[in-house]
Parts: sequence; structure tokens; C-alpha cells
Amino acid sequence: MYRPLSNRIAGLSIATLCLLPLAACRRSGFPDIPAGFREFAYVANSGGNTVSVLDLVYLRQDRVLQVGAEPTALAVNGHRDEVYVVNTQTRQTSGSISVVDTTKNRIAATIPVNRQPVAIAVDSSGRRAFVVNSGSNNISVLDLDQRRQIAVASTGEQPGVVRIAANGRTLIVTNRGSGSVSIYDAALPPEPDAKPTGKADPPLKLRATFGNCPGASDAAILPDDSRAFVACSGGHQVMGIALAQAPDSWAVKQDSAALTDHLLAFLDVGQQPEHIAMKPNGGEIFVSNTLSDSVSEISTYTCEVGGTYPIGSRPAHGVVSDDNSTLWVSNSGADAIGLYSIEDGKLVSSLHTGSSPDSLAFSADEHLLLAADQHSGDVAVIRTQGKLGPALFTMLPAGQAPSAIVTKAMTDGGH
Repeated sequence: MYRPLSNRIAGLSIATLCLLPLAACRRSGFPDIPAGFREFAYVANSGGNTVSVLDLVYLRQDRVLQVGAEPTALAVNGHRDEVYVVNTQTRQTSGSISVVDTTKNRIAATIPVNRQPVAIAVDSSGRRAFVVNSGSNNISVLDLDQRRQIAVASTGEQPGVVRIAANGRTLIVTNRGSGSVSIYDAALPPEPDAKPTGKADPPLKLRATFGNCPGASDAAILPDDSRAFVACSGGHQVMGIALAQAPDSWAVKQDSAALTDHLLAFLDVGQQPEHIAMKPNGGEIFVSNTLSDSVSEISTYTCEVGGTYPIGSRPAHGVVSDDNSTLWVSNSGADAIGLYSIEDGKLVSSLHTGSSPDSLAFSADEHLLLAADQHSGDVAVIRTQGKLGPALFTMLPAGQAPSAIVTKAMTDGGH
């Protein structure tokens, strides 16, 4: 039977870890979990046209789901037990979204979208999703109740990332091909029992466009929806944007300029900034600079770069702990996770993974950090807390070229 590795793990190679038995055995030495609690990780294997489902309670592979060609992105619905898989399907005239029912871990539906979808975001109601289609330069609006596309809006060239504000009012799309950012007004869907009014706002309405952001890649919107930051990977900068506020908001009453979106600054960072990780409190963002092996720390309040620090070879993706104290960065060129202390302003340790780690995800209690290893086709499971500090705990099999990972926790009562 599979046994927890505890302190023995430091002496085991990655290859040895991959051969460990995967029989059911609850995590030993972790916080107790309530009765009926279940948690799974979903891994999109872009080279195998599958999604691997990993059981995070028993630390084993649960099953493998067949989806569309080239699954490249995932999104979790916080209001219902569903995960959405973006099937890019480069060789086909259209792409699709696979809907995973997480209570049964099966494919519940497939929603056609436009050509080469690459990213998806779910709004705050949990009833709409937005999919950017890189091959058709537009964005699909999905009705998740009816599981169908209900509208399409134009974007710039080769849109790559979509982000929606916490209040559901603002949606941002980065356009890598045209080096621009598109900002939209997003209308929340009416409640299911609402009476028709005869007037309905369009699901998306273009509000503003900002250019001069070569290779626009990732974006982040602050929790209070006041500002957005966009990584300009070809220009080695980050664009700061003040987002338009509602006409009756306090911000507009104080300053009428808050009625419109406007550029704040272009901030110099490292070479090829590709990913933005944000503190949960929104006070700072951290930009992974792939070609300069560094992260840049930016104050979102002052819109200034506090510093750029070495993190490891080819940083790809970062996540910040819920207590705002620690940044974890996947260093794809070093086969490792860099652990950066935000309070101390320095790299404190490096943890080994499989080959070329990229996408990261925490478990619900943050006692586990998962890294999808693109080249070795597995998932490194990092124990974030232990007697000897953070350490590699085990490796779980995934599939060919895993490109994205998300987690979903549920109880028997749902969600």
C-alpha cells in the first residue's frame, strides 16, 4: 500500500517517485478533512487530447477523460460543480468547450465555439463564460444554463487571455498579435425567474482599446475592480490601466475622470514578461520575466516597480499564498519551484519537480501546491507545510504535455 513519504522523500529521485504505488490511502500528517469532503485536480493534457482527474484526498489518479483536440486551458465554476476545458483544435474550423461534471467526473456536454479557442473565464454569477478565439479574433459568450454560445464580439488580433472583474462589470482581453488590450462592459445575465423587460443589454460591449503593448500576454484585475495590469512581453513592460467606475460610485463622485478607462503608466520590468501573479489582497503583483530569469514586484497602489529579483531559470507561472506572504514560481528551465518570501524580498528555497513545470494550483487548504510538468507528463505535489518546511511530497501521473491545472473541492452536499 502507498505510504506517505515524509522525511524519506529527499533521498528519492524523480524517477523513483513516479513508480510509487497509487493505491487508496488518505494523506497522513495533514489537517483533518470533514466527512464527505472531496477534492480533485483537473489537468489538461494538450498533447493527448485528455484531462487527467487526480484525487487530492487519496493522492492518486482517479481517471482520464477524453475531450477535444489540444485542450489548453481550464476554468472552475465557483457556483456549480463544473469545470470547463478549452479544446483549441488547431486543425479544425472551430473549437469547443468540454463541460466536466465534477460530482461524477464525466463529460456532461460539449459546446461549440469559434476557431482556435485558447482561454476561458467564468463570471461572478456562474451562469456565463467568455472564451477568446485566437484563430477568429473574437470572443464567444456562453450561456452555461443552456450550454450554448449566445453572442460573439470582435477583439484585436490573436487574443490570448481573458479576465473578468470580481463584480462582473468589466472584461479584459489581451491581443498578442496586435499588441493591444480590449476592455468591455459585461452585463450579468438576468435571474432565471426574472420577467422579460423587452430591453436587454448586450452581453458584451466594447468600451475601450489600448495599444502599444507588444506581445500582450497576461492580465490581472484588482479585487476592487479599480485597476488592471497587462504584461507586454515583446516590450519588456507592464501596462497599468485605471478602469472606468460606475456613474454612482464613490470614485466618480470624487473624480469625474473615473468615468472612463485611462492609461496610468508603462512600467519597465525584465525581459519577456509572460505571467502576472497577484496578492489576494491586491496590494502587489509579481511578473514572471521568462528571458531574464527574474520576477518584478509592482505596487498596484503607487503603480511603481519596487524591484526585480532573480528567481530561477525561465520562470513561467506564479501563485501567491492566501496570507499574502509567499510567492511560488515554476521555473521551467530549472525543473524546480522557486519559493520567494514577499516579506523578506528574497528567494528562500528551490524545490525539485518533474521536467519543465508550468501551470500551478493550490489545494483548497493550501497544504498542497501542484505543478504540471509539461515535458515529463506528470504533476509534482509539493507539501507547503511540514516539520522541515516545504518539500516535494510525491509525483502523480498526468498525460502528454500537460498545459493547465485547476482544483475543485466539494462536499457531498454540493460545491
